[in-house]
Amino acid sequence: MGDVAMTVPVLRAVTEQYPELKITVLTRAFFKPFFRDLKNVEVVSADVKGEHKGVFGLYKLARQLNKGNRFYAIADLHSVLRSKILKQFIRCSRFVSIDKGRGEKKALTSGKIFKQLKTTHQRYADVFETLGYKIDLSNPDFPKSQGLSDKIFRIVNRDSQRWVGVAPFAAHEGKMYPLDLMEKVIEKVSKKYKIILFGGGMQEVTLLDTIESNYENVYSVAGKLTLDEELNLISNLDVMLSMDSANAHIAAMLGIEVITIWGVTHPFAGFAPFNQPEDYALLSDRGKYPLIPTSVYGNKFPEHYKEVSRSIAPETVVKKVKSVVGANIESY
Repeated sequence: MGDVAMTVPVLRAVTEQYPELKITVLTRAFFKPFFRDLKNVEVVSADVKGEHKGVFGLYKLARQLNKGNRFYAIADLHSVLRSKILKQFIRCSRFVSIDKGRGEKKALTSGKIFKQLKTTHQRYADVFETLGYKIDLSNPDFPKSQGLSDKIFRIVNRDSQRWVGVAPFAAHEGKMYPLDLMEKVIEKVSKKYKIILFGGGMQEVTLLDTIESNYENVYSVAGKLTLDEELNLISNLDVMLSMDSANAHIAAMLGIEVITIWGVTHPFAGFAPFNQPEDYALLSDRGKYPLIPTSVYGNKFPEHYKEVSRSIAPETVVKKVKSVVGANIESY
């Protein structure tokens, strides 16, 4: 999900800087709302677990894409086996795949180098430059905040408070801020601002509902909204506090300021959320845990690295949230 969200600011730049282009995005149906405000962008859904599963399913998908379409070029922003197979079936003479920099990332996670690698957003942009469309990501535009429905206000209450989104989960344990420390952050921040909790899956829903019940001014929307509704809500946040996870990239693609907490992964791998200041990334102590980053995606780490982000004090997180929200208040 995070990878898909990271394409959105790049596609927005492409369509704004080259308005004559028509872009067809091939992705899973669930992600279609991500692209809802992009001009000249059509979304085609791939059912990779059903109708389009396997080689024969991809051949069927290619036939559907070829029908009535004459693609000038294919920009493969994923570069996996599925997209490489699909490449063989789609009628198009130009096909450019992303350079994921696997060698550099392996050197980073093995400790051979420790430096900022090219961002994923720039790697996406490089694909379009290879196709002849050089784009500038330095001065991005973002969609306006969306109006909120009565359904959303019934969940989070309608008031004039500042809203802080908190997404405390990640795909891998080593990327998460320990929940006992996150609760300390939530307790302190909720005394000044409204906290809105984001997550998905039954276990996360249960945990967030429990946190909501333990504190005043805290509201969980996990499992209660559609993706479209969540995007509308996130577009109205003053700041999102997230792990190195999809919610960080979703908020960033909407132009929301994002504070990220980093465990066994590191921004140097190129996966920091789009257009955020460096000091919005709160990093675990590499002095104590010199193997950081242990992997690009956080799925590999020594057992004693499971809670490296415990080295980030709750007070540090609270101070950063308050400083960002405070700066937003002053800018109005």
